Amino acid sequence: SEVLAAESVACLNKALSHLKDIWEEIGIPEDQRLQRTDVVKKHIKGLLDMMISEEESLRERLLNSIALCRKELDTLCMELRLPPFEEEEGNTVLQLEKDIRTRLEVMMKQKKERMHDLKTLKEQDQDLCDILCTEPYCIDSDAVPSLEELNQFRHHIASLCAEKERRRREFVGIKRQIILCMEELDHSPDTSFERDVVCEEEEAFCLSTENIAMLNQLLNQLEMRKSQNEVLCASYRDRIVELWERLQVPQEERDAFSVRMVGSRPSNIQALQEEAERLHELKLQNIRNVIQAIRAEVAAYWEKCFYSPEQRQAFAPYYDEDYTEDLLSLHDAEILHLKQHYEAHRELFEGVHKWQESWTLYLELDRKATDPARFTNRGGNLLKEEKQRADLHKNLPKLEKKLKAQIDDWEQEQGREFLVSGQKFLQFVEEQWELHRLEKEREKQARLMKKTKQIEEEMLYGTAPRTPSKRRFLGANTPGKVRKLNATSISSATPNSTVRSAFGGTLCHSPVSRPPLSGSKPVQPIRTPGRSKPPRMGVLDRNKENVSQLNGTAMSGAFKGTASPQRNFSNNSVASTYSEF
Repeated sequence: SEVLAAESVACLNKALSHLKDIWEEIGIPEDQRLQRTDVVKKHIKGLLDMMISEEESLRERLLNSIALCRKELDTLCMELRLPPFEEEEGNTVLQLEKDIRTRLEVMMKQKKERMHDLKTLKEQDQDLCDILCTEPYCIDSDAVPSLEELNQFRHHIASLCAEKERRRREFVGIKRQIILCMEELDHSPDTSFERDVVCEEEEAFCLSTENIAMLNQLLNQLEMRKSQNEVLCASYRDRIVELWERLQVPQEERDAFSVRMVGSRPSNIQALQEEAERLHELKLQNIRNVIQAIRAEVAAYWEKCFYSPEQRQAFAPYYDEDYTEDLLSLHDAEILHLKQHYEAHRELFEGVHKWQESWTLYLELDRKATDPARFTNRGGNLLKEEKQRADLHKNLPKLEKKLKAQIDDWEQEQGREFLVSGQKFLQFVEEQWELHRLEKEREKQARLMKKTKQIEEEMLYGTAPRTPSKRRFLGANTPGKVRKLNATSISSATPNSTVRSAFGGTLCHSPVSRPPLSGSKPVQPIRTPGRSKPPRMGVLDRNKENVSQLNGTAMSGAFKGTASPQRNFSNNSVASTYSEF
């Protein structure tokens, strides 16, 4: 800068010197030259003063701009809820003005963006509030919102959008149900609200909580009317089916009316009502048959409900033969009471029936368990029956315990005892178990007596054979062996027979000639061809004959004589005890 200043002074001196030379050459007097030099000085000074003034003016503008920007910047920092602007130390006025102005432009842009976002959010909020009929979001439209306030506003808008969609879905679903109910009821919209719901566009409907509540109320009213119609139709249908059964209406006539047996439209109700009235008139014309049909149904419910004879006789109209409308009404009331009573205690009655069926099956399986013929069954039936019998023996006490609790509740509710076959059910169950025990004991005693009798017969007549039935059948189908049995040498014809020594005191015969153990009918002796039937003799005579034959026969095994080959006894064949035998 000093060099530039020296050069400026040199230029000025050179210019003045040049002017002086010109003025001398021209011959301008000295006084005029002084004047002209003074003019040059004033002109140069004015020019410099003007330049200085302009530069000072620039400085003032910069300072004013800095002050103004600083003020606006402070205001924006407050509006935008930002910390105040901090100036950097050592900056010139020009740099400071530039920094403040740049910062101010950035913050002005932020303010503009926030105000634009606020305006957009408020427009969305207003639209949603108009649809949902809610109050607008509370926020100052003139103030610049903070970032947190804008985020909260956006969350609020998002929640309103979600609520709008939820209400829209609810409205669409309820509207669909309302339309179906109106179609089922043959009902057309007759109020402004119903027309708005059914006829107007879905977007035009206000999704306020009041309107949603009114929608639910309208749907409840329509569903109540529909349910009432369904109940009415169901009662008509039950009545019609009941009258069809009682009046023995042909199936063709029932099929022709089956179209009206579904649905609950008013037209169906009218048709069902007319059919019920027609059948009622027909019932009055056939009142005798109807009452008898009701009596059969009453008797069936008496069996289901385990009514005692006293309870059945308490309904005197059941035995009345004067068939009138009053008698029919009494029977209708009784069958209705029985149905309600059975339905109210269905679990108990079905449990008792189940116990009776299980008890009957248990007795049947227990009877089969003692039948020897069960071992000839094939297909695994024996194992299945044993498993089923074990399950019943385990489950019957559990069922009885459950029924006891139900019967206690029933007796407490009804104020009387629960009877089956005229006696308390639990007592009836105990008697059945006791009868079953006695029957098992009786069968056991019978088996013991039969065995004792068999032992006595064996002690008296000898040991019975235990040859399987197939061998006996094969022996009976081979007459050659029978003929050999009656031959002279018994030992060669019957290898299974044994003749004990007379010194042993006992003589056993061949199992081929042993009679069966039934004892009811003695088996006729096997005849030898060409010989006549031997005379029947007592036990003593046969014993004597056997003894005489043994005394006169050698021990080689040859057995002579005409005695029957079925029974051979020794003197000691009858013993006092089985162990001695």
